[in-house]
Amino acid sequence: MTTYGDDVTRYAYAITKNREQAKDIAQEVFLKVFHSVGTFRGQSSLKTWLFSITRNLAINEMKSSYMRRIVLFGWVRPQKNEQSAEMNYFTEQSVRDLRVIIMCLPNKLREVLLLTLEHELTMAEIAKLINVSEGTVKSRLHRARKIVNSKWRDIEP
Repeated sequence: MTTYGDDVTRYAYAITKNREQAKDIAQEVFLKVFHSVGTFRGQSSLKTWLFSITRNLAINEMKSSYMRRIVLFGWVRPQKNEQSAEMNYFTEQSVRDLRVIIMCLPNKLREVLLLTLEHELTMAEIAKLINVSEGTVKSRLHRARKIVNSKWRDIEP
């Protein structure tokens, strides 16, 4: 949990777009792992196995009738650097703008982009995790980057 807790929570957040829900899912993931660690066959890395469980739990949570009836809010705040107040503002605003662009992507594109950028999974690991071919992962990643770049250029002064 110490090693992968933050990664699991961020991945759950990428799927749910809700910080509190992501924390709940992360806790549920580690409880599930605790009870079923003996079933881990080692066919993938431990991180990929955790992400697979996270993805399944998050998707099931989003499909639940309760989740379809409520509106979810919440955004991840960027980390602060030791810079001037003005630089901090512009940096934070850029990070927020970029995060908004990424979080507005369709789920399939957002998922592969965040798994690559934030969690540093390989194409093969992502393909196995989301049960698609590597070519599909590459295609989705290319489309996601193209959309983000296009929207980023539209908001840059």
